[in-house]
Amino acid sequence: MQKYEERIIMNIEFRPIDRTNYNECIELTVSEEQKRYVAPNMFSLVQVAYEPNLYPLGIYMDNKMVGFILYDFDDELSGWSMSRFMIDKKYQNQGIGKAALKSFLKFFIDKFGKVKLYTSAEVDNQVAIALYEQFDFKKQEVFEYEAGGNTYREVRLLVEF
Repeated sequence: MQKYEERIIMNIEFRPIDRTNYNECIELTVSEEQKRYVAPNMFSLVQVAYEPNLYPLGIYMDNKMVGFILYDFDDELSGWSMSRFMIDKKYQNQGIGKAALKSFLKFFIDKFGKVKLYTSAEVDNQVAIALYEQFDFKKQEVFEYEAGGNTYREVRLLVEF
């Protein structure tokens, strides 16, 4: 897909989250109204410590962490999934999310080849769904799950390279 091969205008890079930058990752946050859509980064990093096949990446722009991606091999889907994607509230509405997603898809293709990649979003998170659809993610199905005493309803999306 040619759109992932285009030159990225912003200087976006990814670095694994490790002992040198995990505090910076934890400090990233989204706006109050977005908190119902994405788990706190601290929770994601705890998951990384106790669950297999999770890969956390800091999204950097000009050597500053501006966001976070967690991708994994999902055994239930028998495929790769981008299970977390967030841009810190200070860096939103500047095109960074779009540039980061474009860069991540290129990174992903370079690393794994042209395989399927899943993601999901709360059904009423139209901003995230619209962003994913710009990059050829297609809606699959709506599913529900419970966590922490709450029921979540999400739409699964899939891009096939």
